[in-house]
Amino acid sequence: MSQQGTLSKMKAQVYVDPRPKEHFDRFHQRARTREPTWVYEAVRVATTLYQWVVFRARHISTEKVPPSGPVILAPNHFSYMDHFFLAAAIRRKVRFMAKSQLFKPPLQWIYSPGGVFPVRRGARDAEAFITAHTVLARGGCIAMYCEGGRSRSGVLADRAKPGIGRLALESGAMIVPVAIHGSSRVRNWKRLEFPKVTVQYGDPFRFEQTDDPTREQQQATADEIFAAIRELYEGLEAHGRRGVVARVRAERRAARASAV
Repeated sequence: MSQQGTLSKMKAQVYVDPRPKEHFDRFHQRARTREPTWVYEAVRVATTLYQWVVFRARHISTEKVPPSGPVILAPNHFSYMDHFFLAAAIRRKVRFMAKSQLFKPPLQWIYSPGGVFPVRRGARDAEAFITAHTVLARGGCIAMYCEGGRSRSGVLADRAKPGIGRLALESGAMIVPVAIHGSSRVRNWKRLEFPKVTVQYGDPFRFEQTDDPTREQQQATADEIFAAIRELYEGLEAHGRRGVVARVRAERRAARASAV
């Protein structure tokens, strides 16, 4: 079941964007005041067809994403396609943080109308958190990767970054852990390798809202969220798609029987 093996090399990470904060103000302003346009649905339809055909993508337990109210989707992160794998099968429009280096023509003409907003890596980017809180305060759905950037090794990181813990505590929003399995090998397409990708949504939970969480509280919360992601991921790793689907169906049957 493991997705380990030789992976194509990724481009070197660029952690510092030399452009000033003011360069990105217009993107934040748009994300805070406007909903995604038709661009979101156009990209979703196109990438959904692509992932279903090429990567045989399957989504498990999408009903666990609350249909309304502030929600933070918390997935692991291996591939540039993870945004699209994550959002394809749920009805809600998912708002993503993306590294600021991507906000340049032509991508910025897709990202910004599509509801994506920048985060300046290598800087304590308060603007990204203000935008995320603004979206959540309107009852929106935010996606934030626990590991920060993409894993370059093809395995889950040892520990989460504290940022998602900060957002979870300050907002009090519902958290949905998500495991994306198989996407570590998406970048091997040049070798004509097209992995089977499975996305599983976990049980939602939330933390008591805290106005000014300490760094230790942020990290502890992030670690708890990441533990839930790891449990889902390791289940897919151990049992495969079919095994997990069978278990989920059995749990649903048991729940219906106990409700009668």
